[in-house]
Amino acid sequence: MKPFNSLQDWLKWQESLHPLYIDLGLERAAHVFHALNPDYDKPPTITVAGTNGKGSTVAYLESIYIEQGYRVGSYTSPHILKYNERIKIDGKSVSDEQICEAFARIDIARGNITLSYFEFGTLAALDIFRRANVDVQLLEVGLGGRLDAVNIIAPDVAVITSISIDHSEWLGNTREAIGTEKAGIFRARIPAVTGEPEPPESLIKCALELGAPLYCIGKDFGYKKQESGWDWFSEDLQMLQLPEPGLKGEHQFRNASVVLLAVTKMSEVLPVSELAVRQGLAKVHLAGRFQLINGEIPVLLDVGHNPEAVRTLADYLAAVYPGRRIHAVFSMMKDKDIASVLEIMNAVVYDWFFAPLINPRAANESLMREFFLKSSVSRVSFGYDGFNQAFSAAKSQSVAGDLLLVFGSFFLVSECLVEFENK
Repeated sequence: MKPFNSLQDWLKWQESLHPLYIDLGLERAAHVFHALNPDYDKPPTITVAGTNGKGSTVAYLESIYIEQGYRVGSYTSPHILKYNERIKIDGKSVSDEQICEAFARIDIARGNITLSYFEFGTLAALDIFRRANVDVQLLEVGLGGRLDAVNIIAPDVAVITSISIDHSEWLGNTREAIGTEKAGIFRARIPAVTGEPEPPESLIKCALELGAPLYCIGKDFGYKKQESGWDWFSEDLQMLQLPEPGLKGEHQFRNASVVLLAVTKMSEVLPVSELAVRQGLAKVHLAGRFQLINGEIPVLLDVGHNPEAVRTLADYLAAVYPGRRIHAVFSMMKDKDIASVLEIMNAVVYDWFFAPLINPRAANESLMREFFLKSSVSRVSFGYDGFNQAFSAAKSQSVAGDLLLVFGSFFLVSECLVEFENK
């Protein structure tokens, strides 16, 4: 075992082990996985890919299966506050000790194979779930699908939440190309479910070639909002007067609908009662997704960082906070479509406060100034050394009835939550 005394030591070492932070491909992870698990008995598995909505979808699935009394393992990324959030059993983050022990086993099994940070985490989650004898494992794809380490495990239901342009450097810059990458999680004759109302032809073609039955929202299943609650229906089943999803935003009805179809397709091996569905939908919680912190000036947090996600955020703000002055504390990674995000959000944001992040992938002040200069934004403030200064400046410009919005990056939302936890 490596002489690491803490989880942080392990993670720091992993960041330097492999030459690339992101290195798509299954060969390395698959080789180490089979060395670790020569007689692997796979639990029922749902794999979730998509541009947006993956975390919410896993959260709904987790909540419903826990309500039914199943032992549930869930693997998601990235984390917001602690690495342990990525690996949960029955909704609770596993301990540092469990992760470190898994890392040690992986390190022995890998021999001279170098693994990326994400591959280590994926293998650790699978190892921990196997040892915990989970009844079901929920695996969120980190990037794409076809070549993501999660895809070493064949799902029993494959879910693709949505498809839009993001991570173009790795996945391509068209929906057709991205659809091909995400459809890589499909398997022959295994149900595939998508919340994309207009899936690209590449997705449909991949399902046809594999003989994977593809279920599309708006065609094979859907939902209808009522005055109180909502109704869900598929070709052979319906659930009426369901409670509103615990996560806020119109898009959460779509995510919840996808989840219900996935649950029905798993029902032969994992039966679920309608009561568990109702309770699971209502009780779900997920940090950083339209998360409201009440106070004299309320604070709304959202990790949305691509055009599709922030368009949903803008719609939500216009519907729920009409007429309010919204002060945005904002930051983004430099590889994102910053220009589009500024134009979409400018319709609802009153003024902007750029909060620089200590992260090599983040856009610095110089780059962000260029984007704002080319945009139609008229009120933006720079010159802060980090989140705290930017947030304080935004708060000083706020009066009763205003809203403080923190969005654009998981890392920024993390800094905000840490600050609130410490108060």
